[in-house]
Formats: sequence, structure tokens, C-alpha cells
Amino acid sequence: MKSIFRVKNLKSNGHYALATIHHDTVYVSGQLSIDSETGVKKFGTIEEETRQALNNVELILQEAGSQKNQIVRMTLYIPDIQLWDQVDSVYKEFFGDHKPARTVVPTKDLHYGFKIEIEAIAYI
Repeated sequence: MKSIFRVKNLKSNGHYALATIHHDTVYVSGQLSIDSETGVKKFGTIEEETRQALNNVELILQEAGSQKNQIVRMTLYIPDIQLWDQVDSVYKEFFGDHKPARTVVPTKDLHYGFKIEIEAIAYI
């Protein structure tokens, strides 16, 4: 088993890894809208935050030797189910024809007040 704790300026800020690789599977911890170049929180519209969080997932997967079209499962956490359509639109644009299994979980509040958090499972 291998753990990834930092990719560019994305890093784990607690007792967890950004990703854990076990055999040929990579498990990406929940990603927020953090600028990977600066490490700064990027608050914005749900579309902007979704795009940034997806880009962070992709960056971590690349570090692990995988890529977005190898994602088999995603979980998306949003504070309001009314945001679902906007999230789905960005998600479709990001993935194109690739359609991994997915769950969208409406929650109350997300860490720091973000509008979305995304985790992934992919193969290498």
C-alpha cells in the first residue's frame, strides 16, 4: 500500500492521505475547490467549485498513475440538492462519454463553507 500526501500545493491537513493506492486501485479522499498551484481556497459558483474539485481529483489520479477515464466510482457531497443540475452539467462536460458509477449526497454544511466535495475510486 502506498499513500500520497501532497500533489503540487494540494496536501492533507489532517490524519489522512490525499490518495491511497492498494494493488491496482487508487482511492482519492474528498477534494474541495482548492487551487492546486497556490493552495488557496477558491470559493465561487457551484460550477466553478465543481470544476476545481474535479481538476484536483484528476491531478491526484495522475500522480498515482491513473487518469479520469479510469475512474470507476465517484461520490459527490453538496449542501443542497437544488444544486444537482448545475453539478451534473459540469460533471458531464468534464467526463464526456465516460460515465463512472456515482452517488450525489445532499448534506447540510461542508468544510469551510464549500459547495461541493468529491471523492473517487479509480484503477491504475
